[in-house]
Formats: sequence, structure tokens, C-alpha cells
Amino acid sequence: MSDSPLFASFLIGLREGLEATLVVSILVAFLVRSDRRHRLPWVAAGVLAAVVLSVAFGALLTYTSTTLLADYRHRELFEAVTSVTAVCFVTVMVFWMRRAARSLGGDLRAGLDRAIAVGPVAVVLFAFLAVAREGLETALLFFAAVQGATTNAGPLLAIVGGILAAVVLGALLYASTVRIDLGRFFTVTGVLLVLVAAGILKYGVHDFQEAGVLPGLNTQAFDITATLDPSGWPAALLAGTFNITPAPTVLETAAYLIYALPVLVLFLMPSRTPVSAR
Repeated sequence: MSDSPLFASFLIGLREGLEATLVVSILVAFLVRSDRRHRLPWVAAGVLAAVVLSVAFGALLTYTSTTLLADYRHRELFEAVTSVTAVCFVTVMVFWMRRAARSLGGDLRAGLDRAIAVGPVAVVLFAFLAVAREGLETALLFFAAVQGATTNAGPLLAIVGGILAAVVLGALLYASTVRIDLGRFFTVTGVLLVLVAAGILKYGVHDFQEAGVLPGLNTQAFDITATLDPSGWPAALLAGTFNITPAPTVLETAAYLIYALPVLVLFLMPSRTPVSAR
């Protein structure tokens, strides 16, 4: 990938961060409106535990890749497997959100109500599970998106910026000082995430080739380096965002197209249960 996949990192932070923020907002609003504010610390404890787990998971992935796996091929194989896993997660996530967004609020409120009836531990666990999924996905996607970068400082700042933007946007939505079409937001970011995922899959295939699991490492599909200078900013932007490179292998290109085209078509097909605009 490019040395600086900033947009992809920001997009991951914004999309996943807003989903997590909306989940927390729904839980908080339910407790406030049902006059059960004294349960808010239980929810906060679950959310904090989920954040800590997500950061620890990201650190573990990085430590495994950079320290535990000294052998080059083993490291490439590990990064390839995590890339494919990240693609599976993001694919399931974008389709799940499109289908479940309409009933998400009701499901969360009903689940929290049942957890309150059980006790504090159940509330903490419910809030933890509700947010941990988003956090773990974020850590996995970020790790997969920045593979190959010479430094993680820029992408790390970008994903933190995306998360902070999501928190601010979620707070404004909660306070009803701003309204956005969430259906359109999740559709646009879903399309961009599918393209990012296609790039991650392409990079994963390249890692499998580097590890010697797949053939064709030196068989290029095309070479447009004379037209698209790899050191120029247009090539860096394409590579850093969607992992589109000027000289990919045949298998990389095939994986990108075989994944991106049908997934985009299925994702953009009209849904029978459209997402609520609010």
C-alpha cells in the first residue's frame, strides 16, 4: 500500500466511530428518557471496557506482525490472513447495517431493558458487547488498511480524527442540533468501504504471493508506471485510498474486480426495507 493511506484510515474511523456513537447515544437516550440516569455509569463502564479491548486488540495485531513473526514469509502470511478476515468483516458489516439500521434502536432499547432487569453486571456486559464489535472491526480494518505503510503516524492520526469527527457528529445528532440523512450517509460510506475492502483484498493476495502460497508474483496484469508515476501524488492517493497501483499482478487485479463489482451491485440494489432518514 501507499506510505500514507490517510483517507482510508479517516473513513474507517468515521464510519465505525459513528456506528459506535449512535449505539451509545441510543443507550444513553433510553436511560435518560426512562428516568434511569443512575444506570449511566454501568453503560459507561461497558463502553470503556470495549474501547480498552479494541485498542489492546490493535496493539496485539501490530506486535504480532512486527515482533513475534521474525520470518518474512510468516509475517506476510499473517498479514494476508488478517487482510482476508478484515474484508469478510467489512462486507458483512455494510450489508448488516443496511438491513438492520431501521430496527437497531428498538433492538438496543429492548436488550438494555432486559439487562437492567437482570442487574448491573448484565448492563455492563450488554453495553460492552454493543460497542466491542465496532471497536474490534475498527482495529482489524485499520491494521489491514495500513499494511505496507512505512509509518503509522499519519494513518493513526487520521483514524483518530475520523473517530473524533464521528463523536462530535453523534453528539450533535443526540442534541438534535443537526440532522443528516443517515441512509444516504451509510450508503456513500458503504460504497467507499467496499472499495477500500477490495484494495485490502488485493493487498492480501499480494501477501499470499509474497509468502509463496499463491503463484504469479512476477506476472503483471498491466504496467502504466510510465503514465502514472508511482512517486507522484495521484498514484499515492489511489494507492493509499483504494490500493490501486500502476503495476499489479494478474491475481491481484482479478481479486479486486471479482470482489468489488458484484458486492457493489448487490449493495446498491434497492432495499425492501429502506433505512430511516433520521
